[in-house]
Amino acid sequence: MLGWWRNRKRQKLLSTPRAPLWDEVLATLPFAGGLTDGERSHLIDLGRVIAEEKRWEACGGLELTEEMPITIALQASLLILSIDHEYFRTVESVFIYPSTYMRPGHMRPPEDQLQAILGEAWLGGPTVLAWDAVRSGAYHPHDGRNLVLHEFAHKLDMLDGLLDGTPPLDRREDYARWRTVLTREFAALEVAVGRGRKTVIDRYGATNPAEFFAVATETFFEQSQKLKRDHPELYETLAGYYRQDPEARPRMKSHFG
Repeated sequence: MLGWWRNRKRQKLLSTPRAPLWDEVLATLPFAGGLTDGERSHLIDLGRVIAEEKRWEACGGLELTEEMPITIALQASLLILSIDHEYFRTVESVFIYPSTYMRPGHMRPPEDQLQAILGEAWLGGPTVLAWDAVRSGAYHPHDGRNLVLHEFAHKLDMLDGLLDGTPPLDRREDYARWRTVLTREFAALEVAVGRGRKTVIDRYGATNPAEFFAVATETFFEQSQKLKRDHPELYETLAGYYRQDPEARPRMKSHFG
């Protein structure tokens, strides 16, 4: 019954004209220029549902604007553009800080472990984002860093109740290939980072398998050409999961040079 009611609400939402701001924001996002007209339309539909169904809260003195949920929802929607999904069902709330922040209240570690944070995705909890990092990731599409893609990739990983670098996959045999390829690539990154080598995949991906998946996702969408060249099996594995081939799309320039 709940699913039927939710789907009806979504259909009603998408049957109404969207606010012009959706198209205005999308037009400023460089990655959207590489999508087809149909993909852009679908991306907006996904984003509208995400923006409507999640609770958005500005923190740290930030004033929530209409642009903020739209900018975040459109980027997050890129991840689920071509896969079976439930609109990031593990995301109930999105907290937005103006910049780096400390974990609030009960979420804080001991004082000697405090550090400034750009974003987090909590298992069974909110997604937390720094707005300046959200904008930087949105408008610099080829630097390999996108906070929204990173944190929402974690949320895809969490769909099975675990944060282990392996999201739910379609077939049993897919798990064997996923683990073979990503385990090997994670180990290679650990070695490269340990030896101080420059890598296409950001060194933060060597933290653990969950961070490797999130960082590899950023690289897949933002530095697809380099990833496919240097890590072809990893690229193909991620392409199979996301059902997208970003390397084949036109490269778009950042609006900020």
